[in-house]
Amino acid sequence: MVTEQKTFPRFFLFSLLLPFLFCFTPGAAIGEDGLMDRIVAIVNDDVVLDSELREEESAISSKLEQAGASDIPQDELREKALERLILYKLQMEEAKKQGISIDDETLLAAMNNIAAQNGLTLEELSEVLQKEGMSMDQYRQQLREEITLQRLRNREVISRIQVTKAEVDNYLAHAEENPGGRDAYRIRHILIPTPDGASSEEIAKARKQAVDILQRLKKGDNFASLASRYSAGRQALEGGDLGWLEAGQVPSLFLSELAEMERGDVRGPYHAASGFHIIKLEDYKGGNRNIIKQTHARHILIRTNELTSDNDAKNRLEQLYQRIKGGEDFAALARAHSDDKGSAIKGGDLDWVSPGNLVPKFEEVMDALPIGGLSEPFRTQFGWHIVQVLERRDFDATDEVKRNKAKLALRKRKADEALQLYLRKLRDQAFVETRLEDPY
Repeated sequence: MVTEQKTFPRFFLFSLLLPFLFCFTPGAAIGEDGLMDRIVAIVNDDVVLDSELREEESAISSKLEQAGASDIPQDELREKALERLILYKLQMEEAKKQGISIDDETLLAAMNNIAAQNGLTLEELSEVLQKEGMSMDQYRQQLREEITLQRLRNREVISRIQVTKAEVDNYLAHAEENPGGRDAYRIRHILIPTPDGASSEEIAKARKQAVDILQRLKKGDNFASLASRYSAGRQALEGGDLGWLEAGQVPSLFLSELAEMERGDVRGPYHAASGFHIIKLEDYKGGNRNIIKQTHARHILIRTNELTSDNDAKNRLEQLYQRIKGGEDFAALARAHSDDKGSAIKGGDLDWVSPGNLVPKFEEVMDALPIGGLSEPFRTQFGWHIVQVLERRDFDATDEVKRNKAKLALRKRKADEALQLYLRKLRDQAFVETRLEDPY
């Protein structure tokens, strides 16, 4: 039995009471099928059952097989799967403490969105799930838990992430130093870690392991398999796949090497504070200009509220529409009547608008108008509008798109790092007792 104990009396008491709570032999519980289900870990006031662990192992194994890594020793896979389940249990427990729950309306909206993104109705989604061996109830519960975890992470980690203008500037400067001129890379990664304050012997041992792995890769061993077995990187159980990284997001340790590498090349090991790194370049992208169609438009908005009903707002806007059609000045009427105070002071002028800047219904109506065209009154969630198109142009948004991508990449990088620290804190503060070595 592998045991990690901390001085939390209530957890110790819970551990002692387990045999009586479950009314079976120690380390057993009732599974969903009504049969005895062995306990493989105690996690604070919760447990991990053997059936849960087997299901997680199966899911990870399927992913690794897709990546070509099907030779991971079962005991190693089992340990990694258990650690992932422990972190999952801790997060769900924390979400419950914070009162995070997902109501049925939110869940239904999420299911509708997922179905729509895949070009399916809910009924068709249910049929697809059944073919994959999952009932709609199981899927609904799984989705509820995923949304719960996302809300917890948003509250505890992501909402606290700030990205400054200076950080974006530095990121872009870093990207522009990329000697190969490539915009993005898809990389696989292996990290052989060294502890803080590692001795020369520990560093030498890690370096030797990294060199041995590199030699195995050069002889044709599967990168995903070795990453899953030996890497301490975040994506080890995904075969070391880091996904697509913008050039400015790639650590400077690798960037100059990647500029010279071709698809399939493996390089390393590179020594850094965290240990020794090995990388494989799966793919890369070159740079293209981002030309977008912008529209210069102006509008008048009448909001609905406690004092203005939907019909009243529509009727008021219909009168303004007829006055404009009759020759009155749009800008003057917007300044006098529009409830969008930000644009009203400018005669309803929205300036140049890029795709995605406005709500979909507004863009749909605006995009259908010719230059100089005036829409009839239409409704969005903000109230009733009329819009007039003044100009259109092709705009080179490359720099703007780069800055937006840089900001997103920096937020993701910071969020990933902060999430790892948050999960480590949850794990360190928890009572965890694992029972993988207990006999059946």
